[in-house]
Amino acid sequence: MSALIRRFSRSMAAGLTAAMLVAPAFALDTVKFMAPGSVGGGYDQTARVLGKAMIEANTAKAVTFENKGGAGGTLGLAQFANSTKGDPNALLVVGAIMVAGIEQNKPQISLKDVTPIARLFTEYNVIAVRKDSPYKTLDDLIKDFKEKPTGVTFGGGSKGSIDHIGIAELAGKLDVPVNKVNYIATGGGGEIVAQTLGGQIKVLTGGYAELGQYIKAGQIRVLAIGAPERVPGIDAPTLKESGYDVIIGNWRGVYGAANLTAEQRKEVTDAVVAASKSKVWQDNIKTNAWTESVLTGDDFGKFVDDEHVRLRAMLVKVGLL
Repeated sequence: MSALIRRFSRSMAAGLTAAMLVAPAFALDTVKFMAPGSVGGGYDQTARVLGKAMIEANTAKAVTFENKGGAGGTLGLAQFANSTKGDPNALLVVGAIMVAGIEQNKPQISLKDVTPIARLFTEYNVIAVRKDSPYKTLDDLIKDFKEKPTGVTFGGGSKGSIDHIGIAELAGKLDVPVNKVNYIATGGGGEIVAQTLGGQIKVLTGGYAELGQYIKAGQIRVLAIGAPERVPGIDAPTLKESGYDVIIGNWRGVYGAANLTAEQRKEVTDAVVAASKSKVWQDNIKTNAWTESVLTGDDFGKFVDDEHVRLRAMLVKVGLL
């Protein structure tokens, strides 16, 4: 009997060990994402795809999402920083638009008040029009813009965003005064498309991921993309190859809460990086024409510091600061 009990105990121990090996080792509990923009916009889309990827990669048990738009994302940043201190299960989606928003609005709370985790990708802006627009090519648009600048309404994200800066920089290359650029700031996503289809906006600019469904449906037609070279899956010339030396792109990444321990920060970073290797994330990289550019920890923090310098200079150059 004793031998039977010993064999049973050994079998139980072996079974438990095997079960522990195959059980998902969740790094985080329920991850609470703050997307500091409207539903359907770039911040929101990044949060929801990363949330799915973390579930698939078994680095989070569950995910929730909150949207808080306004002031280039700085309102969402403030709410996140104040409500999540020390919480390793909180993530804030950030990007170049937020850096520009901080430079313009000078909020009391900045990215110095939260913890850099990882840059994930860069998304280049398309310049597009509704399907029945008289602008069939980029040259058609440029010709009209140079002749009657204020008659061409451009639409994109918030004032001083990468969208706005990019159009202002393009105007500078065409010797069009910045104060003649007729730019309509929107919450992005569905709002900008609705205004374009309704005729209030003649030309829209934004990331392909936000506009892809409308482009594929034939409602929106791409004239050019602000990438350094052509992007697979997007049938449009770059601004550079069309003769305009302008690159318009927005990187995105995530920050964690303030006051994380070194161990917590590593756990959060490892969880996000593991998610970026999942199938659902990689599928979205291709579908959304994102350019992967993972950078973590202090290196990411240094990159963001450099972005403050770069974008501040650009805002001054184009007359927005």
